Amino acid sequence: MNIVTTRRICQGFFFVLFLWFCSVTTLGGQWWQLRGWPVNWIIQLDPLVGLATLLSTRTVYAGLLWGLVTIVLTIILGRFFCGWICPFGSIHQFVGFLAKRKRSIPEKIKLNRYHPGQSIKYWILIFLLTVSTLELAIDLIRLPETNRLLFGILVLAILTWMILKAVRQTRSNPKKLGFMFLIFMAIWLLLSTLFNGYQTSAASLQIGLLDPIPLVYRSINLVILSLVDRTSVSISTIPRAYDGTWLIAAIFLSAVLLNLTVPRFYCRFICPTGAMFGILSRLAIWRMGKTKNECVDCHLCEKNCEGACSPTSQIRINECILCMNCLNECRHNLMTYQIAPSASGEILAPDLSRRQFLASAVSGAAAIPMLRVSGHLGGNWDPALVRPPGALPEKAFLSRCIKCGQCMRICPTNVIHPAGLQGGLEGLWTPVLNFRLGTSGCQLNCIACGNLCPTAAIRPISIDERLGRNRYAEQGPIKIGTAFVDRGRCLPWAMDRPCIVCQENCPVSPKAIRTREVFNTIDTGSKLIVAKADALYIEFQGTDPGMNQFATGDYYAVVLSSTDHRPRRIVSNWERGLRVADGLPFESPPLPGNRIEIQIRLQKPYVDPKHCIGCGVCEHECPVPGKRAIRVTADNESRTPEHALLLKR
Repeated sequence: MNIVTTRRICQGFFFVLFLWFCSVTTLGGQWWQLRGWPVNWIIQLDPLVGLATLLSTRTVYAGLLWGLVTIVLTIILGRFFCGWICPFGSIHQFVGFLAKRKRSIPEKIKLNRYHPGQSIKYWILIFLLTVSTLELAIDLIRLPETNRLLFGILVLAILTWMILKAVRQTRSNPKKLGFMFLIFMAIWLLLSTLFNGYQTSAASLQIGLLDPIPLVYRSINLVILSLVDRTSVSISTIPRAYDGTWLIAAIFLSAVLLNLTVPRFYCRFICPTGAMFGILSRLAIWRMGKTKNECVDCHLCEKNCEGACSPTSQIRINECILCMNCLNECRHNLMTYQIAPSASGEILAPDLSRRQFLASAVSGAAAIPMLRVSGHLGGNWDPALVRPPGALPEKAFLSRCIKCGQCMRICPTNVIHPAGLQGGLEGLWTPVLNFRLGTSGCQLNCIACGNLCPTAAIRPISIDERLGRNRYAEQGPIKIGTAFVDRGRCLPWAMDRPCIVCQENCPVSPKAIRTREVFNTIDTGSKLIVAKADALYIEFQGTDPGMNQFATGDYYAVVLSSTDHRPRRIVSNWERGLRVADGLPFESPPLPGNRIEIQIRLQKPYVDPKHCIGCGVCEHECPVPGKRAIRVTADNESRTPEHALLLKR
């Protein structure tokens, strides 16, 4: 068995393992459901997730420490993750193989030549990391105002470094170094004054947009498995549907189909994780290279080169993904995997100029403040953005969420969906609750999303904390929002139609939805005049109210021009008469000529914000199609005290 076959087996194993992790991310007690399977392990192996989270939050969620293993192995072996483990990379490699298998050798060699555009992925990496680092950078700029001791230590360290540099370099100009130091300090102090109290630049974690691991998890979980659920090979208990997945599907298909033009297009030109591995691989102990500088320039080693790393000449170590194809293709046995540098020379650094680096960094630094100018994290927040229970406050949430879709996949009622642009561009594909879809609202005894979230953007909570029991009794249950009745669409309020579906389905105890009983007169089309009557029966003069039209138990008869105006419940009616219930007969039967009025008994719902937790069961069960007559908003959510309804009792 040669090394290429070993690599293919390894790729196949990790791809099947990835698919297995996606498919078992469902609640249940069976072996093929979530029963301790480490479904986040491949995400945790991605060091870019851990690094970006560390920069944006200054903490690392425990599971993300697996990324250190990947970093250490990359420093030892090179970019092994891209060529041997990454499931998204395996998809690209397979599709690229199918696309080029009938092409001639010169065509294959041409497709696998290095292209300057491969440096774009480094621009993307710098941009995304700058977005994550922004708040940390702002805090560093503010040091003269916030922590003068630490500021003094840093200034002393910089000054010491500059003095040591001047001593080591015989041609150094002390005056020039001193002037540069003064300029640097002046700029630092000026920026500190400008950014003092500046609040717009909180960090935002956006690596999930293009990081291949969250991207492929999101695409498989929300698109591919949703399609599989609609076949006879259903994985979920019910077919899943997710709002707004067309864009996720379009990006995934575009990335895959681009391999028909250029093999591993995404890996070569876009992938920020690959760019990070490319930077680390320059430190690699083991690397691909030539044993002798005696190449005949047949270029066969480039025929199936997945990284387009120019193995024929000076090999680009940062682009080599260790596909090992060049070992098989070289007929002169010049290519090898070794500790020594390549005999024909190496290019270690990415093809990235200082100007390109600064442009990417400045763009990343400006992106989030520009997006937040609209104030969507302040007074202009969108109340329709209801986050899952346990979600951190919005700024902290956006600094942790990688948009992987794991919470959406595990949700047993299918109410967690990828957000569109209602939370701004930086909130794209983050989890929001859509109570119109799925099988119910957010179940009170479910805490799955928080316990599965790989970055703790939705923190793990217990059932007791969710429901406000035992030691959490004083703080009360976690509220994700509040329901509001739209009286313009509610059947009892707007159309005089009896309906208490929301109140009946409210799972909270005591119920958060209550009703007010009212009797409204209905229009029967003509006056109902008594012809004759007794204690239970009334017959009308030539009027046809319709057979059993008022026999539902919600209609009542009231005698006008009488001292007894108590409503009597109608139990049946026919073309020209009706019968009232035995429990309240007429003490004095209506007289001929008396007018009868038909009233409907309505229970008009209203919400008690004190008890409503925003579970959304009422919105899901509301019989009004389309825009529900009762809807949940993020008002009064526990995670953001500023969103509290200012009501006192």
